[in-house]
Amino acid sequence: MGIIEERRRLREKRILEAKEWASRISFKATVILIGSYARGDFNLWSDVDILVISEEFVGSPVHRLENLDAPPGYQIIALTPKEFKRLIERREPIAMETIEHGVVLRDDLNIFSTKIKMNV
Repeated sequence: MGIIEERRRLREKRILEAKEWASRISFKATVILIGSYARGDFNLWSDVDILVISEEFVGSPVHRLENLDAPPGYQIIALTPKEFKRLIERREPIAMETIEHGVVLRDDLNIFSTKIKMNV
């Protein structure tokens, strides 16, 4: 197997693992793979970056992560829809990267089916 095929296989494997993890979240959420695995420029030391958007989130970022039970090697960013919209309005890099390269794993909130309406 060539290097490109192996990288493609590894990326697809990570996406499937992340989808499986996202499917086990017990509340409504939009879950997007971002970062190097989404872009395809990952390496051996890359973590799996996941953005989770939900109305269920309250409290501190640490408190938000307590109920997500992310596997080792996952870096989770937990935002409310309002927080994510604010990042888009300010054209923050993480929001722009999510829009441009994000891989939607789950979209209970229909954020990505309506992204055109967000003036992106």
